[in-house]
Amino acid sequence: MKQDATDLWVEDLPGNRPQLRVAVVTETYPPEINGVSLSLKKVVDGLRERGHQVQLVRPRQPKSDAGVMREPAVAGAGANQDVLLRGMPIPRYPNLQLGLPSRKRLEPLWTLKRPDVVHIATEGPLGWSALKVARKLKIPVTSDFRTNFHSYSSHYGVGWLSKPIMAYLKRFHNQTACTMVPTASLSKRLSDAGFLRLNVVPRGVDLQRFDPAHRSETLRTSWGAKPDTPVIMCVSRLASEKNLQLLVRAYAQAKLVRPDVKLVLVGDGPARAELKGLAPDAIFTGVQTGQALSEHYASADIFGFPSQTETFGNVVLEGMSSGLAVVAFDYAAAAETIQHGQNGLLARLNDDEGFVQRVVELTVEPDRVQRLRQAGRVTVQSWDWQQIVAQVESVMLQALAFP
Repeated sequence: MKQDATDLWVEDLPGNRPQLRVAVVTETYPPEINGVSLSLKKVVDGLRERGHQVQLVRPRQPKSDAGVMREPAVAGAGANQDVLLRGMPIPRYPNLQLGLPSRKRLEPLWTLKRPDVVHIATEGPLGWSALKVARKLKIPVTSDFRTNFHSYSSHYGVGWLSKPIMAYLKRFHNQTACTMVPTASLSKRLSDAGFLRLNVVPRGVDLQRFDPAHRSETLRTSWGAKPDTPVIMCVSRLASEKNLQLLVRAYAQAKLVRPDVKLVLVGDGPARAELKGLAPDAIFTGVQTGQALSEHYASADIFGFPSQTETFGNVVLEGMSSGLAVVAFDYAAAAETIQHGQNGLLARLNDDEGFVQRVVELTVEPDRVQRLRQAGRVTVQSWDWQQIVAQVESVMLQALAFP
């Protein structure tokens, strides 16, 4: 794992470490499917496994929480509870909820049973309410920088909002004891922009769930792929900021030299119809979870990830762990984990032709693909979630001393 002087690497704490009451505030959580929700669940589960009491504060999700009527509702038993608050659908993503301002709900809740630390994972209205209440009650706050909202704005016709959004994010995070960021490069960019008290805490990967052993020839056959057919895959929300049009372009070029190559896109989103129009012969599987997701990953050969808007990009680790040869831009998780030509291939930022060329190269070089697949799997062995959760725990303990 690449390291930087700003990284926070800690040994696991001894058995007599303090047991914390942690309130985790987020506007996205499973069964919602995105990198933020899934990685945050790993942190929440890991903290609970380490003996901490975790109160999860989140918007009510219409389908999974439909039977809970009280406001605020509390689900779960014992010390570990979910506090369900009002939310509203996010435009263009109706299955995701945006938390609403909730100061009047949170203040009596935390006055009655005070957390040792409040951890805010998202910076929306619910996160802002939590920050204001925690500061009023003098509860230490930690935060995550997980989504490049300021970068996404340019993909939705509101690029002029980039600077105001960045100013809001800086104001938000600089009121916390520390902000956890997933890569050293992002830490430097935010530090240069005036963000304070940054700690690098990377994301992890489930090595059992994402394992080459889940490869399914039956699934490959359903895609029309023979054992030696190269299959290019991407697992992603199908949205404009993910730059998937570039992967479709690489696929079109690859077909010129390897006509039987397959493209499999796992996920869903507002750009699905556009992408289907660009690549009608590609395989669109929709959202996959659990064992089906494991099999989809492991049954491909090349993982093409063209996004340049990620704060991290968990799918890069998942692809490497699943034994795929990854092609990505030299950015975020790929920049932290991939050594070009050794365990994956990198293209320079904004070098679209370089990305396309690397994808095409791998479709006609099966021996090279095999070497990269094996080396990538070896690389991610040190990115285990237990180590990552220990780092999160250490940051929270340090935050207790923040004035």
